[in-house]
Amino acid sequence: MEGITFDKRFFDSTRGQIVTLLRSAPCTVEELAGKLNLTDNAVRAHLATLERDGLVRQSGLRRGPRKPHFTYVLTEEADRLFPKAYDALLNQLIAVLKTRLEPAEIEDVLREVGRALAADAPAGGNLESRVQTALKVLEAIGGAAEIEQHGDKIVIVSSGCPLAAAVSVHPEVCRLAETLVAEIVKVPVEERCDRTGRPKCRFELSQKES
Repeated sequence: MEGITFDKRFFDSTRGQIVTLLRSAPCTVEELAGKLNLTDNAVRAHLATLERDGLVRQSGLRRGPRKPHFTYVLTEEADRLFPKAYDALLNQLIAVLKTRLEPAEIEDVLREVGRALAADAPAGGNLESRVQTALKVLEAIGGAAEIEQHGDKIVIVSSGCPLAAAVSVHPEVCRLAETLVAEIVKVPVEERCDRTGRPKCRFELSQKES
């Protein structure tokens, strides 16, 4: 990756657009080609370069109508492309709090921060519009989430985490995001994030109004 500059010009390029799309969710070559209006071969060429640079990797197979297709995801190295200047500050803040407060008190503080962040979000509307607001707020703090439906639950999932560096050291930080989402959507929310390897967000929403 030596000599590569990841600035606005990179993210405006085709490879930058691929990185941005993969930040939201794993994609196959065919899916990327459709979203970028490129041929499959053109996408494969860009992916080969991104793989060489250590930014993307293959991750399993997805069934297709005729044959399975490889999916691609971002690597941990790719997370460094996105602004995270707050990581060191947040990690240090939580470390200091742990020397002064009990675990339950730290959780209360994190939830209070989540509520404060949610207070600035637009209020009102039906559940669908509130969920869309939550997605936009998560995006504003560096996340890239999408919605899935699982039975009677709406699930907000992301292939990454806007607080990944902090969560890796202090997993209780997920309580901040859980409360943030719950305050916006106004229904019960349960955090089921994957904190193994590269953290991935998952918030399960009941469709019952709280």
